[in-house]
Amino acid sequence: MHHPKILVFAGSIRTGAYSGKTADAAMRELALQGAEVTRISLGDYPLPIMDQDMEAEKGVPENAVMLARQFVDHEGLLIATPEYNGSMPPLLKNAIDWVSRVRKDRGAPVRPFSGKPVALCSSSDGHFAGIRSANHLRAVLSHIGMEVIAPQVSVPYGEKAFDENGGFREERLRNGMERLCRTLIERAAMLSTRADS
Repeated sequence: MHHPKILVFAGSIRTGAYSGKTADAAMRELALQGAEVTRISLGDYPLPIMDQDMEAEKGVPENAVMLARQFVDHEGLLIATPEYNGSMPPLLKNAIDWVSRVRKDRGAPVRPFSGKPVALCSSSDGHFAGIRSANHLRAVLSHIGMEVIAPQVSVPYGEKAFDENGGFREERLRNGMERLCRTLIERAAMLSTRADS
């Protein structure tokens, strides 16, 4: 079986962020199921606020091109988002907006998002588990041509959700992550096989 390359990152770079812990849990499960996993931090790709005047004057920032390259080099993505005021955080939205402006890399045309399968996780410190953020993110990613898979893991009460090893305390969340990762791997492998044939 083909072992797809999956890119994993969180929408927050805060130390101890629940979304970061969720991304780490996903990374471990994906690797356990045989995927080749790359875990990155958006903090390693700092970007200015999206500004088309700046883009016209200076071009797309190099960090956006480097981030787009990561998207292109992987067959699937997993994004773990926190919820800020009922929606996705500006760090995540800004990264998506800049990467969407990357049309060429090293002189060749690129489409970082188009047709790429992506899995979503969300988290919060309350009962709603970041579901509103995930819904907004799902709409944005679908709009730019990504294939958002149906299974989703939403982690409520983030402060209590993880054990000392970083795993989920609740069996429901462990089972949900296993299903989400299995679906993403299967879809990424299927689409990669189609592209190669």
